[in-house]
Amino acid sequence: WKEAGQMQNLEITGAGRSVSTQTDSMTGQIPRLSKVNLFTLLSLWMELFPAVEGQRQKSQKNDNSQHNNSCLKKNKKHTKEKKNKKHVKKTGLVVVKNMKIVDLHCSSEELHAGKIALIKHGSRLKNCDLYFSRKPCSACLKMIVNAGVNRISYWPADPEISLLSETSTSEDAKLDAKAVERLKSNSRAHVCVLLQPLVCCMMQFVEETSYKCDFIQKMAKTFPDTTFYSKCRQERIKEYELLFFVSNEELHKQILMTIGLENLCENPYFSNLRQNMKDLILLLATVASSVPNCKHYGFYCDKTEQSNEIHNQSLPQEIARHCMVQARLLAYRTEDHKIGVGAVIWAEKKSQNCDGTGMMYFIGCGYNAFPVGSEYADFPNMDDKQKDREIRKFRYIVHAEQNALTFRCQEIKPEEKSMIFVTKCPCDECVPLIKGAGIKQIYTGDIDVGRKKADISYMRFGELEGVSKFTWQLNPAGTCVLERNEPESRESKYLQ
Repeated sequence: WKEAGQMQNLEITGAGRSVSTQTDSMTGQIPRLSKVNLFTLLSLWMELFPAVEGQRQKSQKNDNSQHNNSCLKKNKKHTKEKKNKKHVKKTGLVVVKNMKIVDLHCSSEELHAGKIALIKHGSRLKNCDLYFSRKPCSACLKMIVNAGVNRISYWPADPEISLLSETSTSEDAKLDAKAVERLKSNSRAHVCVLLQPLVCCMMQFVEETSYKCDFIQKMAKTFPDTTFYSKCRQERIKEYELLFFVSNEELHKQILMTIGLENLCENPYFSNLRQNMKDLILLLATVASSVPNCKHYGFYCDKTEQSNEIHNQSLPQEIARHCMVQARLLAYRTEDHKIGVGAVIWAEKKSQNCDGTGMMYFIGCGYNAFPVGSEYADFPNMDDKQKDREIRKFRYIVHAEQNALTFRCQEIKPEEKSMIFVTKCPCDECVPLIKGAGIKQIYTGDIDVGRKKADISYMRFGELEGVSKFTWQLNPAGTCVLERNEPESRESKYLQ
């Protein structure tokens, strides 16, 4: 808790402003997500990055092979091997330098997230902070400690090599946990848990803004019965609690003691820890539900004459949705009291890389905020209802797309497919920047397309040429048949 408090003080005092993507004040007119919790949530979300097609096919092939080769003679041997085999959990990782996100990773079938970071960054990990969705194994920890990282933060539940009851008969996981503790005690890096409590009214604010976001509002116009959102949210909460939370308190204490967190097993520390974990899981489930995994809605191109060609170039819907949720999480770092906007840029290599993200790799991200080094109240923060144009915010606030481009950690290569995910339609100020940067695809909502709101205009997006635009809409293929008098639950009809 002391470490988390120090990190919060770092944000409040504005240390490292010269390299931050926005101001560091924690106060303002709306609740705001701390950077530490943003990095933690992104690490959890990266653990859920959709499996790439090649990995799926390989997994299915292995499953079929195991099924066909299973027989009575080999059953006993197979069971014994399975019992002794280390059960490795998939892990997400956020690499941060000077409080700025420089990469997002997800473990693959062959490599853990820490090893992927070593392959991609090497000695450039020096002085970086790493946020893991699980405590890394000894094989990963020894290498990332050796690279000179500054801090390694992890989610305090089941570690990368699982300690859950079904694998507790194997000593491998316990031996690995002991090795990790020895590496931790002998390293310069701070290996710790960083979970900050959500600020007052943060959860209520996330619930309200998620329900009112462009994607849910667009669906509500087609499907007046919006109970699908609350049902989807409840499903996500159950799903993420199973993944990221140890429901049995005694089992959770056993895991914490095994991974060297015995001092968190006593109250009030233990109850506070679990409450903070629950709050963050609830927040993640709420934000994820704001871009629903829906049968008939997704990111599609409006140009029907090019639909087949563009469809072949577009991302799978589940990956596009995953990246948009990243942008939605980023939006909760905003300083704009009216609307938070998040943007994330990814690109696609021509061949698959070692990461669990397949051919995709991270370029940069941002959210709308005032310029670096300023205080929250230094600039006007009035909305379009304010009559005096001189004290409106639009001339001062830096847009999410602008921050993502400014603080990108890699260059945008013209020969590769790059894509930006923005929670709201890019305005006339940002559209030329996106095209000029060489970004090939835009994924966004389109509620504001063609409109002018006081000083902000959204006219250029509809006229943009040379960039493929994928907006949240009904599947233009026409597979959706709306039956208004259908008695069955809309949840089963609309959601996958």
